[in-house]
Amino acid sequence: MLNFPIKVRVTAPCGAVGRDNAIRKINFGIGTYTSSGVTHKIDTYICGITHPVSKFDGRIIAVLTRKDGTKAAVAAGKNQRFARADIAVFLDGSEDSNGYTLDCLYERSCGAVVFNKKDGLIRFLLIKNKRSSRWGFPKGHMEKGEDEETTAKREVREETGLKIRIIPGFEKHSSYRIGGRIEKSVVLFLASTNDDRTVIQPEEIEDCIWLDYEQAYVNLNYENDRMILKNANRFIIEHPEVLTDD
Repeated sequence: MLNFPIKVRVTAPCGAVGRDNAIRKINFGIGTYTSSGVTHKIDTYICGITHPVSKFDGRIIAVLTRKDGTKAAVAAGKNQRFARADIAVFLDGSEDSNGYTLDCLYERSCGAVVFNKKDGLIRFLLIKNKRSSRWGFPKGHMEKGEDEETTAKREVREETGLKIRIIPGFEKHSSYRIGGRIEKSVVLFLASTNDDRTVIQPEEIEDCIWLDYEQAYVNLNYENDRMILKNANRFIIEHPEVLTDD
C-alpha cells in the first residue's frame, strides 16, 4: 500500500472539531486506491495541506494501525516527504497518540559518533543492532516535538545508557533505502562522553564496543559509516579543544 496513488474524498476538513473537542489539524476522508487490479477504500488523512479541501490526489506515505486493528492511510503530495514525527503532529486532535502505530514510507533518524579519551587514547563507540547484526552508530527515530540534537541524545542514552555532549560544528547526513522501499535519512552528530560504562537496551541492541579509530573503521559494515567516522576523526584532530572541554 505504501507509495500507491490514492484519491481522497474529504469528509472532515481541516479546522473541524475532532477528538476531545480539539480542532482538527488535518483533512480526513475516504481514500480510493488500486492494488493488483482491485479497488480498495480506506479512511485517509492528508498531510501537508493546512486549509480545508474537498478532494485530494496524492500517494500513501504511511499506514496507521489502531489498537483495535482498524487501519487508516496517510496521504501526501507527490513531492512531499513526512516522517513519523511529522505525521504525529498532524494527527494531534484526530487520533490518540498512544493508540496507534505507523508504518511509514519515510523514516528520519538522528544519532551520534560518540567518543571518549582514556589513558591518552581516543576511542569510538559502536553498537550492533539486533535487527541487522551489523556494527554502526547509536541512532533512532525522531519523536514528536523533538529537534535533531534532542533525538540524538535520547537515542544514545536509551541504547547505551551514556550521557553525551554534542560537539558544535560537526553534522553529517546520509540517506538510503531499506528493502528497496523505505526511504531513510540519518543525521549524525559528533559527541563526547566522560563515561565508558554502557548499559545496552536489550530489546534492540545486541552488543556495543569501544574501539580506536583503526579498529572502528574496519568493524563498520557500511562504507558511508566509514566515511563519517573518517570525517569525525579528522575533525577531532583539527579541533583538539574538543578533548579538553567539560
